[in-house]
Amino acid sequence: MDTSPHKSDFVNVNDIRLHYLDWGGNGPVLLFLTGMVASAHIYDKFAPRFTDKFHVIALTRRGHGDSDYPETGYDAETLTEDVKQFMDVLNIDKAILVGHSMAKVELCHFAALHPERLLKLIFLDAAYDSTSPVLEVMMEKNPLRNIPIPGVDDDHYSIEEYVDSMNKCYPYGAAVWGEVMDEEILHEVKKSPEGKIVDRMPDTISQALRATMHSHAPEYSKIQVPVLSIYAIAGSNYYLSPDYMTEEQKALVIEFYDIIRPPLQRELIEQFRRSVPHARIVEIPNGHHTCFIKHEELVFDEMRKFLLP
Repeated sequence: MDTSPHKSDFVNVNDIRLHYLDWGGNGPVLLFLTGMVASAHIYDKFAPRFTDKFHVIALTRRGHGDSDYPETGYDAETLTEDVKQFMDVLNIDKAILVGHSMAKVELCHFAALHPERLLKLIFLDAAYDSTSPVLEVMMEKNPLRNIPIPGVDDDHYSIEEYVDSMNKCYPYGAAVWGEVMDEEILHEVKKSPEGKIVDRMPDTISQALRATMHSHAPEYSKIQVPVLSIYAIAGSNYYLSPDYMTEEQKALVIEFYDIIRPPLQRELIEQFRRSVPHARIVEIPNGHHTCFIKHEELVFDEMRKFLLP
């Protein structure tokens, strides 16, 4: 049940309809953009904490949540234009953009194309250059790619069964599950004509978005506004499954996340630091990628310090 104190509405921009949530508040606009798959509801608990000093809004990207699902438009140019036209329609002259994960695409490209419309940028475990060979090495070495997950393709006919199965299959997701995710999942899935619970996002859109994420070279050098970049230094505990992993598989996961991955991740962080030397960088030890849920107080405090110096 959606209990977050927001207005839920739609706008017509760029020939599609986009969904957004508006928590109100007075002050500069704080516009939240989501990671891949997630809708604006992912911020239901976190975003309204800023309404004392900001007008807080979250936008659901095309192909996500309650927004439209056009066949095309998942390139960086179009996704960024969606954000720009959304701001135009709502008469937002300038905004602070806050983006999680995939939203690095819109944040970086918006900063390059429309610097006059920005006040500040906040990356929530997002500022990674996906075209970097370091990231490619990190992905190739991840043992999770080769560990089969039993039951992951099973059919489910109720939200409860679906959620229970996904949390067993993906302990990473179970680590942040709660009321926010109970609401969020309702905007990520639907019932098929056969009554099965299926993803709202078709595979074609998922593939297009991943292609954009992995091919977009962030225009870091064009970022001139103040920047906060929060990084979650992942720990293995979020990825270990007691249900289906063998001891050997667990050992590989622990080795990767606790030994192999951290220096590669810090190399990516240093790349960002060199490219955006004026950025404030915060690292979360043993961090979860969905940091604004798992590490809510820490992320909230760091954002407040950055936004209200």
